[in-house]
Amino acid sequence: MTQLPDGLDVLRVFCGPDGRHGNELGVVRDGARVPVRDERQAVAAKLGFSETVFVDDPERGVIDIYTPTLRLPFAGHPCVGTSWLLDVPELVTPAGVVEARQDGEFSWIAARAEWAPPRTLREYGTPAEVNALAVPPPGEWIYAWAWEDEAAGRVRARAFPGRDDGIREDEATGAAALLLCAEQGRALNITQGRGSQILTAPAPGGLIEVGGRVRRLAGGLGRR
Repeated sequence: MTQLPDGLDVLRVFCGPDGRHGNELGVVRDGARVPVRDERQAVAAKLGFSETVFVDDPERGVIDIYTPTLRLPFAGHPCVGTSWLLDVPELVTPAGVVEARQDGEFSWIAARAEWAPPRTLREYGTPAEVNALAVPPPGEWIYAWAWEDEAAGRVRARAFPGRDDGIREDEATGAAALLLCAEQGRALNITQGRGSQILTAPAPGGLIEVGGRVRRLAGGLGRR
């Protein structure tokens, strides 16, 4: 039976203005406790969060990201949450070096759109149409969105990973928001899922910034 490692932090990333909602994230601060990739995958599957991060070098911000079924070279909400937890200026992912900063209640990362895994960005006519969507069958990763207020850059979105790994709808997805920002070429204020908030903005050098609030649910959890 897979055991959870000591020193596990559980966060919520991209919380709403009231501090609620956000996407759960597991962070194993001492990645050396789980050195083998297959073991890391087993831990991520046991936790069942949309992503789990293993920190291989906390000072340099070297991280390794897993969904319940696969390893990711980059993902948005794990980078936002881990940068907040470690309070580092950058994170080193297999995709590249992610810039990070803290600005009041918001934690920000800056990354390249080409680092994000492929997503189908599907625009709908109204937020009500997005709200009414049923979860589609597995197969395609769909980011469903509609303008709430196009002039103000306000978006309503829902995310359906389609991976058949137990995550039928993703509450808050930074990589998809990054791709939408790159497609639209403008700053966006996204309300996703039940009430999570994701902020995005184009940045110099072809980067896209993604930001949101982070809250700790639990820290330093031992084996269970």
